[in-house]
Amino acid sequence: MSIANNLHKIKSSLPPQVTLIAVTKTHPVNKLQEVYDAGHKIFGENKVQELVDKYEVLPKDIQWHLIGHLQSNKVKYIAPFVSLIHSVDSLKLLQEINKQAEKNNRIINCLLQIYIAKEETKFGLSFEEAEELVASAELKALKNIKIVGFMGMATNTDRKEQISNEFKSLKTFYDKFHNVSTFNFELSNLSMGMSSDYHLAIEQGSTLVRVGSSIFGQRG
Repeated sequence: MSIANNLHKIKSSLPPQVTLIAVTKTHPVNKLQEVYDAGHKIFGENKVQELVDKYEVLPKDIQWHLIGHLQSNKVKYIAPFVSLIHSVDSLKLLQEINKQAEKNNRIINCLLQIYIAKEETKFGLSFEEAEELVASAELKALKNIKIVGFMGMATNTDRKEQISNEFKSLKTFYDKFHNVSTFNFELSNLSMGMSSDYHLAIEQGSTLVRVGSSIFGQRG
């Protein structure tokens, strides 16, 4: 099937409360343009340099999400235009995003990345660390960011029950903050699920799914 057909097939299968992020890492600009021409304008990129390069040549009404690990010294390159940063895993990083957002006269929406997998290679805050951060005076001092949800990546395994339980643990944590609302913290997004497991993520309450290979095909 074509990229456009893949895209429409996936989007038509999603519940109305779920937003698809087309994950573009390593895919060439002409493939991204096909997705855009098919009417989809929400793209996710893992690496800052690739995100900047693609932003510069593609239409400016695309919403760009940074979904990969983000280093503090790279924030300045995406701060002028990024729509949502999924991978915030420290107060230090939040403070740098806030600083760069202020320079650009913006408020940047962020998700706290929570560590839910049984893998050493994944990044993220523990539930306890996230809870401490949300309650901290340091967070309340940040005027140019807004925490709008959480993100989590499940273990890379074929065990569907384990994956579902990991997603469920994040949804349970998310629900604890359902009634918490401040000027820079109000949850409306739960980013869980990729091409291999987004159906399980949706069952557990995901509102943002990050899908690449099911749209674009396998990377060459």
